[in-house]
Formats: sequence, structure tokens, C-alpha cells
Amino acid sequence: MTLAVRYTAARTLDTAPVEASSPGPGEVELAPAYVGICGTDLHIFHGDMDARVAAPAVLGHEMSGRVARVGPDVEGWQPGDAVTVMPLRWDGTCPACTSGHRHVCQNLDFIGIDSPGAMQQRWTVPAATLVRLPGSLVLDRAALVEPTAVAVHDVGRARVREGERVVVVGGGPVGVLIALVARAAGAEVRVVEPSTHRRLLAEELGLTAWDPAAEDVPELVRRWTGGAGADVAFEVSGAAGGVDTAVEVLGIRGRLCLVAIHPRPREVNLHRFFWRELTLVGARLYDRSDFEQAVTLVADGTIPAERLISKVVPLTEAPAAFEALEAGGDVMKILVDCGNDTTGA
Repeated sequence: MTLAVRYTAARTLDTAPVEASSPGPGEVELAPAYVGICGTDLHIFHGDMDARVAAPAVLGHEMSGRVARVGPDVEGWQPGDAVTVMPLRWDGTCPACTSGHRHVCQNLDFIGIDSPGAMQQRWTVPAATLVRLPGSLVLDRAALVEPTAVAVHDVGRARVREGERVVVVGGGPVGVLIALVARAAGAEVRVVEPSTHRRLLAEELGLTAWDPAAEDVPELVRRWTGGAGADVAFEVSGAAGGVDTAVEVLGIRGRLCLVAIHPRPREVNLHRFFWRELTLVGARLYDRSDFEQAVTLVADGTIPAERLISKVVPLTEAPAAFEALEAGGDVMKILVDCGNDTTGA
């Protein structure tokens, strides 16, 4: 048996023993060290994904840890190897897969949502999902590789280029990561975020952050760009007002990259798209190259992962951590310590 955090019903989590499965052919058993709680996990907690998530469900997909055991026919991995997991299992046969877009497989198994996740003491996954971590990267910081891979994919989808002006609407963990990745690509970046705590953190990381409740963001963008408007906007807030802001700040032929999950349809100013020949692109998940770049960005300090970690809680306190994140306040990223970090870092 292994101790796990389970979603049992809307707004209800527990910590309970679950059956630990031995690794079969092509599988590895991992000892998760740290697991991040993300926005998707909160959507599950709220009951918004009950049509997809079969309770009781073990949550978690932002993780770092070590290989504990390898199953038959697994090569290249051994116990003790430091890893993270790209939590995607695709069928390889659907139209999305056969056209080269396996990460958005039409029958995708997102591990941690559609199948058991990492928030447990032992976790068995396909060896093909493993991504190697450098020995110099401490495991708590490595838990931010997965959301960094999201940001890498988002910036790639928006085709951000050096010298472009980028507005990120929403300064939560993914929004700040997008801003940092875009800055590393050579862009000038502004972050729009109502939370004072998150704005201050963004500014401590060298980013410029604006408060949409106190400032006219489109006017600030006009001044910043000499009236041209932003080249790229990322909508990461998940709010109707965020959509309006992201559309409004764009200049001629600007690109809007939709990152946030919007649980209900939103009104969009389509006349603005017509008048300025705007482009809207969706960005979902990542591929292996995004993950590998994310490992490099976290390992070399381009992403100051330690600055984004607000708190680390033991596995048994994870249900309370979900409530703390929901309440907002001075919180960015909370990690769940699964008790398997033996590095002493």
C-alpha cells in the first residue's frame, strides 16, 4: 500500500492508503519527492471536471522524484535516477496523432487527471514518460519543470521573437513563467495582475507589473509602444475581463495566445480581430522538446524556481493546501512533500 491524496467529491480530498502496483513491462515505479498543486488540480477540487475525473482519483502531475524500480524490458533507467514525468499517454492512431500532434491526442490520457497521478508515495508510470533531470538540480525546484514546459510551449505557439512587446494577462505561476520564458527569448514583457503579492513577486524577478484595478492597461500599452500596441498578448487569467484586456492591448496583426482554461463561453470583440487583423491561437500542454528546454531553463537559473515556491507541505496536509490556494492571498506555488527526497537539499 502507498499513501495518496485523493479527490473523492466536489471540494473533498482525503489522504488514504491505495494499492501500489508493481511496474509491468515498459513501466517504472517512481518515488515522488515533490508534487506541485496547479490550476487544473483546483478545477478538479471544485468539481468542474467530474465528467472526466472518476472519483476517488489520485491527483498531481507537476512532479520530481527518483526511480524506485524498473519493470521488464525497461532500458536506460535504474533505481536512484532523478526524473520528472511528461504526463501524457496517447494512442498513436487518432487523426491528431497521425498528423504529428500527439500531445493533443483525441483520446489522450493525461496522467493525474484521466489516470492516477503523482501525489502519492509510490507511482507507476510508462518509462516513455520519464524525462531525466541533471544531478545538480535539487528536487523541489525540479517540480516546476512541468509548468515551465507549459510556458515554453505557449511562447512557442505565440511565436514570440526578440524585440517584440508582450503583455501577459494574469500573474499567477504560469503567467510569471510565460513572462520569464518570453523575456529569455528577447521580448519586452509587461504583466497584468490584480494581486499585490503576485505583482511584487513579478517585480522582484525584474518584470514590470501593472494593476488592472488601479491603472488603464490599454492606455499604458499605448504609451509603452508609442501607439502601436503589443505584438503578443497571453490570456492566463481565466476571467472575462482578462480576455477583454488581452484583445484590447494588441496592435495591428497582433497575436493572442489563449492559455487559461475558461469553464464557460466568453464574449470576444470580434470586430477588433477584423479591424486589426488579429490572430488567436490556443496553447495546450507541451511536447518532449518543450520539456527538455524547461529542464535546461530551471537548471541554469533562467527560471528562478525557488522564488516561486511559497510553501512546502507534507502529504497529509495537502487537502488544507488546496484550500489555502483557493483563498488566494500571499501564495504562488505550493508543493506537496511526498517524503522521498533523500538528497538533504
